[in-house]
Amino acid sequence: MAKQRSSFAKLQRDKAKKERAAMKRANRQQRKANLEAEALEPTTGDDDSSLVPGEGELSAPELLALIEDLHKRREAGTISLEDFEEAKVELFARLPVD
Repeated sequence: MAKQRSSFAKLQRDKAKKERAAMKRANRQQRKANLEAEALEPTTGDDDSSLVPGEGELSAPELLALIEDLHKRREAGTISLEDFEEAKVELFARLPVD
């Protein structure tokens, strides 16, 4: 007796499974390359104080502009998640409470 052929749906599932595995593999390789590149970048000596300019309380428009700038720098990858969170907490601490 001959071997029964796979159904079209099973072939599609197998193909999709292989594509997902390839995507995961590519993402892992990209993350690894990004981490290696980040490790090789020279540090500029930035500290947390340079992430949040100024002193004292901020008005609402100033605070929003600084938070927007902070988010843009995080999306661009110029600051780490930890630095982003610390700077955000510092900004909100400077918000005047009436």
